[in-house]
Amino acid sequence: MTNCSRVIRHAWHFYYALRFVFKVVCGGFGIAFLSLTGR
Repeated sequence: MTNCSRVIRHAWHFYYALRFVFKVVCGGFGIAFLSLTGR
């Protein structure tokens, strides 16, 4: 039981970290795209 919940918790943290990285990368690309097209 505890091992299963620990795996689920790790997967949950990994999912949140992945979402955060994805958001940062997308935001960086969006800012770069806007600055390139804005000139």
